[in-house]
Amino acid sequence: MAKKGRQIRKKKIKIRDTKGIIHIHSSFNNTIITVSDKDGNVLAWSSGGKIGYKGSKKSTSFAAQLATQEVCKQVFDMGLRSVDVEVGGPGSGRESSIKTVQTSHLEITSIKDVTPIPHNGCRPPKKRRI
Repeated sequence: MAKKGRQIRKKKIKIRDTKGIIHIHSSFNNTIITVSDKDGNVLAWSSGGKIGYKGSKKSTSFAAQLATQEVCKQVFDMGLRSVDVEVGGPGSGRESSIKTVQTSHLEITSIKDVTPIPHNGCRPPKKRRI
């Protein structure tokens, strides 16, 4: 008969500051939600793949909604109460993630779009000569 090993439990983290930043990176293939404090230290994160979806289901707005719910619950238990939201990328999970943060118990102080936009960008390829 095998011996029962000691169970390893994670220590619950309590944070001192009640303000944080939610970074939502929404691409065409996945949505990644990261919560950090004001200094940039990551408190919690989740994505469509971490929730359990694979393939094209990761890119749906429902997967983004479930990932956001999980992250909001984790940081609310840590003691976070108000957040700034930074949204980046062209994916379908942008709006559903913001709505989920609004319906959770976290107070949103600002919403900011940080999608990178090229200011003239890369040089295009040369014209084809046939």
